[in-house]
Amino acid sequence: MALLEPAPALGDTHEHEPHHASAPAPASAHVLAVGAPGPRRERLTRTLLANGHEVSHAAPGEVTSRVKQAPPDAIVALHEERAGLDVIGEVRAAPVGRALPLLMVTDGAAPGGVVDMLRHGADDCVPETSDPAELSARIEAKLRRVPVPVENLLRDPRTGLYSAPHFHDELGRELRRPGAGRRSGVVAMVAVAEMGPLEARLGPRVRREVAERLAGVAEKLGSPWDRLGWDDDGHLLVLMPGVDEETARAALREFAHTVAGTRFVVADENVRLTPAVGWLPLAECADPGQAVDKARDAVTEALRHRDLLPVAYAPWMRDTGQHRRRPLTAFVRPLLSALSPLLVLLVGVGLPFLLYQQSYELGWDLGSGVYWVVVAGLLVSALLIVLECLFSLDAEPRPEQPGQPYPPASAVIAAYLPNEAATIVDTVESFLRQEYPGELEIVLAYNTPHPLPVEDTLRETARRDPRLVLLPVRGSTSKAQNINAAVTRVRGEMVGIFDADHHPAPDAFRRAWHWLSNGYDVVQGHCVVRNGDSSWVSRLVGVEFEAIYAVSHPGRTRLYGFGVFGGSNGFWRTDLLARTRMHGSMLTEDIDSTMRALGEGARIATDRTLVSRELAPTMLGPLWNQRSRWAQGWLQVSLKHLWHGLRSPAFTLRQKAGLFVLLGWREIQPWLTLQILPVILYSAWRAGGVHQLDWAVPLCLLALLFTMSAGVVQAAFAWRLAVPELRARRAWFWSYLLVTTVFYSHFKNVIARQAHLKEALGDRQWRVTPRAAKAVAKP
Repeated sequence: MALLEPAPALGDTHEHEPHHASAPAPASAHVLAVGAPGPRRERLTRTLLANGHEVSHAAPGEVTSRVKQAPPDAIVALHEERAGLDVIGEVRAAPVGRALPLLMVTDGAAPGGVVDMLRHGADDCVPETSDPAELSARIEAKLRRVPVPVENLLRDPRTGLYSAPHFHDELGRELRRPGAGRRSGVVAMVAVAEMGPLEARLGPRVRREVAERLAGVAEKLGSPWDRLGWDDDGHLLVLMPGVDEETARAALREFAHTVAGTRFVVADENVRLTPAVGWLPLAECADPGQAVDKARDAVTEALRHRDLLPVAYAPWMRDTGQHRRRPLTAFVRPLLSALSPLLVLLVGVGLPFLLYQQSYELGWDLGSGVYWVVVAGLLVSALLIVLECLFSLDAEPRPEQPGQPYPPASAVIAAYLPNEAATIVDTVESFLRQEYPGELEIVLAYNTPHPLPVEDTLRETARRDPRLVLLPVRGSTSKAQNINAAVTRVRGEMVGIFDADHHPAPDAFRRAWHWLSNGYDVVQGHCVVRNGDSSWVSRLVGVEFEAIYAVSHPGRTRLYGFGVFGGSNGFWRTDLLARTRMHGSMLTEDIDSTMRALGEGARIATDRTLVSRELAPTMLGPLWNQRSRWAQGWLQVSLKHLWHGLRSPAFTLRQKAGLFVLLGWREIQPWLTLQILPVILYSAWRAGGVHQLDWAVPLCLLALLFTMSAGVVQAAFAWRLAVPELRARRAWFWSYLLVTTVFYSHFKNVIARQAHLKEALGDRQWRVTPRAAKAVAKP
């Protein structure tokens, strides 16, 4: 029976050859069949498929690109008079192709032709008249005895990486060096968060291909990537000897961001990968096996967050998976948190008063100087508010036309379902009503501790409308993890990020693309409260949001030259979001991502006509919890980014001034305004009693009037620039002005000072803001 004929059915032929019945079944392999399209290649394909192999095709001249995209396990090429030797040369010219088994199927070539093919790099030649089982056996033999150069036998023949046993040997040799010689250096492991879905869809061969792609990035980055290996799970193993921890951490971080920002071809698919990096210093390694196991524990923790941050191994990762607190700390921290109001008074009032008093005894009138500093601070704060209001009138308008055709777009809704269960169905339905000219998918990335009935409703909606993609994120404990899990799954060139209570306007995505297609990387929209009639608290927040999103954000963007992503109703270029991610360790991951994106040169716009309606807290307790988290999160961002931003050449002087106001002055101002109390106490002590003070100081009165007028100006601008349904509620704005003057400004300053103490105590507990199930209809 000829080779290029369909394989016979079991028992139809070869009954006189009993050895066939006992021969082991050939191992399945991915075979690239090379030849010009036609009957010969079709018969070869049927033969390979009948013997259990996976087959892809390439014509002569296309082999190099196919091998680079998705290296096969073996190549079977049809010998053709003009292209036979050219095909061999093409395969062996590619670095990956040098180690691939290459079998040539000849059409009765003379012995001299066979010799030429073997000499030019073919591993075997099979006559066209051979039995199909012989071809399969020859492929299997070549796969078991892969022809690699002697000097590379320790490495994987296709990737050039050390196998896991040989990587352990290399690591062991490094650890056996004298103690002083191995105190520096790290060992790391890199996993890919998408490995499970990729393998389920494309088969186990993606493990090797993914490791190969990761190694390619590492090699391009160069030093300090010294020795690379891989294990059977597709993890990249990294040995960096002689490198200090800070250098290693920076190199691993750069590697992770480079991988996340690159699109790879894996098994003929264009995919985006999320690297999870775990590492530990060589000085903490006792033996190779233990070192790799610890690196794997760190990788497991990195996979939970998917935020591209390399995770250093810590003992708690192996013990319980949770941080262990010392008993004394566990007792003292709640006690100090409970006493935080008293601590604020002690730190902000008592200690300054003692300082002013003692300095006066020594002959320095420090308190009087601080008094004028406080007055100047109040004037500066008021002036900044007025400037933002004035600049908001001249905010940059949205481009009238898109700079490019509308691309596929994605919406990511991040939800914690037990908290959002009552509102999530309405939210999803509002997204399905979007009027976007291009393809739009809605990804609901959610976490829940237990199954909920609403999930059945959502699955039914997804069956009805394929635009809805449900993405349960196992092990997630934060919004940041949900977004990070979704960003590699989305198909859109533009991604809108939303909280689970948001109802964007039907034209939101279309308007957002006008910005992103005209040179911007992110655009932040206008968040509007839709349940203002629920309580006086939600009404207060409704007007406050107009002051923030309709006035402050556009005015600040125009004044300082950069915008801010506010966590929801923000639209990103997908590639930038994939590189930036959200860091779950930050309580305001949105502001942190803003600073990191700006540091890369991203342009962020603000558009108050890009409206999305949300639910505000309806009671003072949830509002306190929400604003406490915001205040502490802003403090974290200030500590992390302010000094670096002021020194960075990525920001102009105008932008650096904005950074100082946004991240520096906002943290100083609550404590500065509090100093009026110790200054008054000091002045009364020095004058001999409160009744001896002269309250009618002209400059002080003028400063007070100017400060109060700034609040009036901000409320007036908020009314003038508010969305129509809120502008019709003029009484809300008068109420806001009164409540803010006598209560709300002080309320927010108290929260800011409390947040500083909480951060100092290490109390970073996230308290979920409850959502109301009912929203009052718009007038």
